[in-house]
Amino acid sequence: MSKGKVCLAYSGGLDTSIILAWLLEQGYEVIAFMANVGQEEDFAAAEKKALAIGANKFVCVDVREKFVTDILFPAVQVNAVYEDVYLLGTSLARPVIAQAQIDVAEKEGCFAVAHGCTGKGNDQIRFELSFYALKPDVKVIAPWRLPEFFNKFAGRKDLLDYAAEKGIPVTQTKAKPWSTDENEAHISYEAGILEDPNTTPPKDMWKLIVDPTDAPDKPQDLSIEFTKGLPTKLTYFCEKSSKEISVTSPLDIFLAASNLARANGVGRIDIVENRYINLKSRGCYEQAPLTVLRKAHLDLEGLTLDKEVRGIRDQFVTPTYSKLLYNGSYFTPECEYIRSMIKPSQETVNGTVRLSLYKGNVIVLGRFSNTENLYDATESSMDELTGFLPTDTTGFIAIQAIRVKKYGEAKRNKNEKLTL
Repeated sequence: MSKGKVCLAYSGGLDTSIILAWLLEQGYEVIAFMANVGQEEDFAAAEKKALAIGANKFVCVDVREKFVTDILFPAVQVNAVYEDVYLLGTSLARPVIAQAQIDVAEKEGCFAVAHGCTGKGNDQIRFELSFYALKPDVKVIAPWRLPEFFNKFAGRKDLLDYAAEKGIPVTQTKAKPWSTDENEAHISYEAGILEDPNTTPPKDMWKLIVDPTDAPDKPQDLSIEFTKGLPTKLTYFCEKSSKEISVTSPLDIFLAASNLARANGVGRIDIVENRYINLKSRGCYEQAPLTVLRKAHLDLEGLTLDKEVRGIRDQFVTPTYSKLLYNGSYFTPECEYIRSMIKPSQETVNGTVRLSLYKGNVIVLGRFSNTENLYDATESSMDELTGFLPTDTTGFIAIQAIRVKKYGEAKRNKNEKLTL
């Protein structure tokens, strides 16, 4: 007798293929759910594999456009980054995947949802907090936290052996023991040999981005136009067609930035980060499109965004939003509050940035804005007496010095010297 329907987040990879077979063994009916978030995936093959293992149904939901407009472009607007390096590629995809999975679960009459996240990672938190916010009464099955599952599969070798025993084809092998997670923003690599933080990733591990040393010897120039902080046009010269090409839809802009950056070796990182669950983790990421778009957006803000607005945004909104996304708190009241602060800060971020991509580097060539240019060459010039008189600065310094003088006097009274 069936224990009921479960909607499993199915990737077609090692873990979720084993979990699908295991759930069936436990007596559940399984709906294999997959979200198309722009990963390079053979969806027909994934469906065939899921059904061959025994899934009752395979459902694939295309969320690529929604991913860009609702999540990725707002992340560009706020310059989202975790620990100064990681552009949150995996984290950013979780809200749209969770939303689509809950929608499928409700439509298919599933009482529970399941995932293949490990008990030591961030994704279990990201998915489950999202599930409970979107459908508070849902039951979550997390095999990697169930003793009857993790005692049976103590490591990758056990999974691979089980797959061989059951005739389940997998792409991961003992010769390339690392896990990957891919979407249109990035791909991540972790586990296996990468768990030694001093092990250099083998060259054949990297999948999306050309090795910078193998990238073209000629720079690739492009320009990105922003409207209220959102990319609205990307233009570049295509050598193959000998034509200038412009794209304007959000998805096309994102994909064009991705393709150009990948071809020119832009966007590889290798870091040790702090997981939300209080463990450190070594991760290698290829984050080509976000690297380019974020660099351009940051540069344009220098020209168009008010100093104090930028200061408040940089000190509070950006780090808070990035941390909430990393920690899986997208569907929370605090994140909704922080998201409401992004748009007002971007009203003046209108203009165009010209870039050059060259052997892993993103080089800013120039920027301009026809409507929101806060830079005045005449006022800023060291060679012209405009804007304010040199004597005005004397008073400015005198006022700023009041507090500093008192600090110096206090130190002197304590017989302490100020030193570098």
